[in-house]
Amino acid sequence: MLNAKSLRPYLFGAAAGLLLTASVAVEGQFFGTSTTFPRFMTLILDTVGIDLSATEFYQTRGGSLTGAAFPNWQLLFVIGIGVGAFVSSKLSGTYKREELPQMWVERFGGSVRTRIWWSLLGGTLAIVGARMAGGCPSGHGISGLSQLGVSSFLALTMFFVGGIVTSRILYKGGNV
Repeated sequence: MLNAKSLRPYLFGAAAGLLLTASVAVEGQFFGTSTTFPRFMTLILDTVGIDLSATEFYQTRGGSLTGAAFPNWQLLFVIGIGVGAFVSSKLSGTYKREELPQMWVERFGGSVRTRIWWSLLGGTLAIVGARMAGGCPSGHGISGLSQLGVSSFLALTMFFVGGIVTSRILYKGGNV
């Protein structure tokens, strides 16, 4: 029998679909987050005085992929994901602060510094992979699939396969 808790994924999935539809109707923008990070890095590089304006990346789409595009809807979307997750966890009573997940400690030890370095490496690989795939899991998974994009089906499949294989290797087949 279905109860309110078992219906949540369907309700929130429908809400995400409606929000995507509204975003496209009002702003002409599909969901995605991965371009925010290169934009942010170019903003930092520009701020510290490193001039890369002659590179192809800076010139693509009239510079819309660089920090010059900030602030924009996508930056607010990325911030909103974090803020929304925090507020949701606090309101639902599921918020729990932990420095390191227990599974990480069991496999790699209790060093926060080690976790930070591995997180930075993993995040860098993830963003490079997302850019190579032409988008991130949210972009492909929500926006691409809603358009029945074959490349999005393929990219999302590879995101899942890569995540499963990586977690199985890192955690030696543990339950993740």
